[in-house]
Amino acid sequence: MITLEHITKTFSKGSVQAVKDVSFQVGEGALFGLIGPDGAGKTTIFRVLTTLLLPDAGRATVDGLDIVKDYTRIRERVGYMPGRFSLYQDLTIAENIRFFATVFGTTLEANYDQIKDIYQQIEPFKDRRAGKLSGGMKQKLALCCALIHQPRVLFLDEPTTGVDVVSRKEFWDMLGKLKERGITILVSTPYMDEATRCDRIALIQKGAILSIDTPQGIVEAFPGKLYAVRSGQPFKVLQDVRAYNGTQTCFAFGEALHVTLATDNIQGLSGYLAGKGYQDVHIEPIEPSIEDCFIHLLKD
Repeated sequence: MITLEHITKTFSKGSVQAVKDVSFQVGEGALFGLIGPDGAGKTTIFRVLTTLLLPDAGRATVDGLDIVKDYTRIRERVGYMPGRFSLYQDLTIAENIRFFATVFGTTLEANYDQIKDIYQQIEPFKDRRAGKLSGGMKQKLALCCALIHQPRVLFLDEPTTGVDVVSRKEFWDMLGKLKERGITILVSTPYMDEATRCDRIALIQKGAILSIDTPQGIVEAFPGKLYAVRSGQPFKVLQDVRAYNGTQTCFAFGEALHVTLATDNIQGLSGYLAGKGYQDVHIEPIEPSIEDCFIHLLKD
């Protein structure tokens, strides 16, 4: 449903390369995640695929249509939810939905089944202006407007940024239901924990793809073993672990350090820290997270 072949995009007369030779495919009915921090190139890729930007090089198709030659037909078939809330804030919920339905030559009544599960959550507030809504309600309204014309492909650019944890979970539950209806979904997010809700993911940084696989495949590709090191003196331990000549990587994750060793000699690290006078250090092997994998790929 979505293909990118060597897409490149630069800005500022070529001085800023936002997307570098990006290629990937998204199958029909799949939920595909583009995972990376701010400035990684996610929004530029979305704007290219939704025909708002022309690539400098490469080729892309959406639902079998070329993004350059068939841009008007693509716009009829896709729903797009940009990263920033872009609906009319002085219009009510009902007015926004009616407006977007009219743009696509349809009505709320004709497509009610498409958005019913989401719309019912905000319908009690349908006469409230969009600018007065909470972050979670704005998110649901924007999704309703993106779905009102029954798109075959849905593009969601960082839809949960700045939204509370409960609303984030509700949103991803909604995406799961949309996927069950056969809608192809491409979603971007900077939150690594959301990657596990996708069928496949692409990790991206500075415009380049680092890895593409299932979330489990990304984790299984992590080389070697990962250890969590905990101590009552986390900053001092961080400095000493990084100074240990057998340490490959060492990063702070919450209250623990995540450490990889060049020779997997955990006894050597334990003895080294004991020699430094630590009495409260606890070391255990752990399963790497998507974030651990992302950091490892950045290091390489």
